[in-house]
Amino acid sequence: MSRLFLLVAVIPVLASAQSSRQSAKPYVPPAGQWETRAPASLGLDAAWLDSAVAFHRAREIKNPRDMLQNHEQTFGREPYGNAVGPTIPRGDVSGVVIKGGYVVAQWGDLTAVEQTHSVTKSVLSAVVGLAVDRGLIRSVRDTVRPYVAPVLALNAPPQPGEAPRAGDLLDPFGSPHNRRITWDDLLRQTSDWEGTLWGKPEWADRPTGDPNTWRTRPRETPGAKFEYNDVRVNALALAALSVWRRPLPQIARDSLFSPIGASPTWRWFGYSTSWVELDGAAVQSVSGGGHWGGGLFISGWDMARFGLLALRNGRWGDRQVLSEAWMNYSRTPTPANPGYGVMNWFLNGDGKQLPSAPRDAVVHLGNGTNLIYVDRANDLVVVARWIQNDAMDGLIGRVLKAIER
Repeated sequence: MSRLFLLVAVIPVLASAQSSRQSAKPYVPPAGQWETRAPASLGLDAAWLDSAVAFHRAREIKNPRDMLQNHEQTFGREPYGNAVGPTIPRGDVSGVVIKGGYVVAQWGDLTAVEQTHSVTKSVLSAVVGLAVDRGLIRSVRDTVRPYVAPVLALNAPPQPGEAPRAGDLLDPFGSPHNRRITWDDLLRQTSDWEGTLWGKPEWADRPTGDPNTWRTRPRETPGAKFEYNDVRVNALALAALSVWRRPLPQIARDSLFSPIGASPTWRWFGYSTSWVELDGAAVQSVSGGGHWGGGLFISGWDMARFGLLALRNGRWGDRQVLSEAWMNYSRTPTPANPGYGVMNWFLNGDGKQLPSAPRDAVVHLGNGTNLIYVDRANDLVVVARWIQNDAMDGLIGRVLKAIER
């Protein structure tokens, strides 16, 4: 047998193997596109998916669609509860089911750019993760104080009990307690950070107990106690801004959303009160949610891309956008709250969050309810907007029934 014959015989085999390897790569949607496949082609029962869609449509939240009115009837009743960031009216319920990277069901207007509320926190934690991956933050166990110098706030509102002034030199990690806070404490919402930021005292966020103790209670040791608190999340955003020395929406655009092919329609806002001077320029420090307005305004399609990135452990095609180490850390339970990882990764280890779902599933949650469900065991992402909070498991359970056919 001649060498030429052997070469000719081997070339098709090598080409076939190379083609097989290429086809084995997980599908990722190109920018501006997303391939849809029939549920049956991926082994799903279309009837159960239809049932999930109908279930969601029947369980739209009862809150007003005007997000400013909704704020005034909820968080606006808190002390210092006035909105200081933008809001936008919401639309109809919408959602999408992604299996193996492909769209198998969708409903509502997924192009609508709407407030995603505390799903913003998941993007904020990703931006901090990018800083860790690049060595700008050496370790999440580091205290934050050495990374954050005093900041000049522009158009700062008066602090509680103080007269108005043109500006305030903020030292958000200067108090004896705040000097002890680590990046991990902020990311896990266990810092008990004390102070006022952008006109919002930390004690005024979802206040409980005796009002006489809101300002005077002893501080918890950082890391010891979980408390969901948006003022402290905004302190993390300011700290991240100090590290990057660039507006965080630019970091998210260049290093997170552009690499995964997100649309150019998303926006990330702060407050009218959260402008600071940074390197001689006025920069807005963004918020980690929509508690007082602001936060991430984004389409359902772009939420799904973020969910697929989480599903693929930070990888998008040939690019590792966020390190596997960061993604694994994000899913690690918070000791003070086993149902919470890094913000805003809600874990399902005890099955309480979503009884129908696998115990290693996670969900990114925002008020509304906005959710991005990430299920690595089933290669599944579900986005749902404006669903009643107690209906989440009913929706996810029906989608999972479609897989069990």
